[in-house]
Amino acid sequence: MLDLNASLRKSLWVGTLAVLLLVLVAGCSGSKNGPDQNNGAQQSTNQGANQSTNTDKPAAGGTFVYGRPASVTSFDLHNEITSNNAFAIDKVFESLVAFDSKGKIVDWLAKSHSISDDGLTYTFVLRDGLKFSNGKDVTVEDAVFSLQRHLKVGGPLAIAAKVDTIKAKDDKTLVITLKEPYTPFISELSNFSNGILPNNFGGVSEKEFFKKPIGTGPFVVEKWDPAGDLTFTKNPYYWQDGKPYIDKLVYKLIEDDSQAINQLKAGEVDAVESLALQNANEIKQGADTTVVTNGSWVTEQLFFNTLDKHFSDVHVRRALALALDREGLTKALTFGYAQTANSLLPTAIPYNSNDTIKALNFDINTAKEELAKSAFPDGFTTKLLVASGDSTRAQEAQIIQAAGKAIGINIEIESIELATFRERFFAYDFAAMLNSGQADSPDANSIIAFQTDPKGFSKSYWTHYTNDKVTKLLIEGQKTLDGKDRAGIYSKLLQTLADEVPYIPLYYPDILKGVRSSVNSFVVLPNGSVRFEEVRIKK
Repeated sequence: MLDLNASLRKSLWVGTLAVLLLVLVAGCSGSKNGPDQNNGAQQSTNQGANQSTNTDKPAAGGTFVYGRPASVTSFDLHNEITSNNAFAIDKVFESLVAFDSKGKIVDWLAKSHSISDDGLTYTFVLRDGLKFSNGKDVTVEDAVFSLQRHLKVGGPLAIAAKVDTIKAKDDKTLVITLKEPYTPFISELSNFSNGILPNNFGGVSEKEFFKKPIGTGPFVVEKWDPAGDLTFTKNPYYWQDGKPYIDKLVYKLIEDDSQAINQLKAGEVDAVESLALQNANEIKQGADTTVVTNGSWVTEQLFFNTLDKHFSDVHVRRALALALDREGLTKALTFGYAQTANSLLPTAIPYNSNDTIKALNFDINTAKEELAKSAFPDGFTTKLLVASGDSTRAQEAQIIQAAGKAIGINIEIESIELATFRERFFAYDFAAMLNSGQADSPDANSIIAFQTDPKGFSKSYWTHYTNDKVTKLLIEGQKTLDGKDRAGIYSKLLQTLADEVPYIPLYYPDILKGVRSSVNSFVVLPNGSVRFEEVRIKK
């Protein structure tokens, strides 16, 4: 998923120029895990799973207003990838399996699932009494239609497994067979893009359906302005008894950081999705506000277009990586809410090698030596593309600019508004850019495939990075069962990325949400979404 609604904002850079500068089981596995109840009451900035801001259980009802920096533009789950849309889609559509706030795969619309010994057959048994938000029963045929539509459409989060058949065994049982093993499959089925919708769109046109979508999720779209706010009402047929507790959920568009904070303090919103780092302690210590966090699946990165005449040279990329003090940048800009990244994989994802990988750490002299090996030993001028309105990334850009200057690379910062920024990097129209990569499910393949597959939707996250060795390791990792062998594959792959740096991992930011103290059971998932069916408001 593209985390284009970054919550990281402004800070002051202080220092010298040098600083400036679910485990699949090998045998037949079965699961009867239920949904994450999340009844805990962890407060403030604790990093954990069952996060809440009030230990009391207020009465149900009321309207919850959630401030967000970007509007929802589409509910077509098979054609979307950005978080502004994904975190609305997952309120309407739900998958057979899901992940809880600790990143563990649990059964969701399926009450159980099993995987054959050879990893080729996946069997799901639907829960009893499932209904769509229009009151009609959910059938196995709905699941067949939904997954087949995803296979046909493909889209940015296409089903990568080589599916042989998707069939209804009986009224409650769905069987999916694969042509070859694909270990991430059960994890990827938890993606928002694998939600279940009515067979044949419930009898309406595809276009009409996604204007007024029908799903099994806790909420129903009541009023929607693609350029403004979105109002949900509770789904009266939701399968989790008594939930959601709130009557309405409003996604309120607030594009400015300061406005969002002011509205949170004033009680005009109950929570804000994107909390600026420099405001975290202020909100945490507020009389009526607090901060809820969770470890994230996000890696903040500097991306290189490897088709660019300068950044196609691996020595140039390595030189800039060596000139950049990632640890100093992280300490100065993230206020203790992030960890310096050495590896592409966030530490919350299995097979992360952040503590063991041999990264290109800050060393100006070695950086100069590396640049001398390139086709541009005397330096050059280039541009760094940044989305405006994100002051933390503006500071990152200045630090990177200073790092380049220290070794003879003149970096001009090109700051443009977000919509144009998206258009530019989707069109590969950049030399270097700042953005973040985010896993959509708790499997290493989720982020690795998106950033290393030159034939995939994003062409290695729009970098065009191509390495046959990496591609081979990527495929091996997909076919290998979880365990020591898979760990070894990803260790080799991640080390190759660290050596060739098609992108520089900067840090792993925590998820930060500003929340009113009157809010109870505000459960944050590691992808940044929120389980609003759990929320209660104390009036």
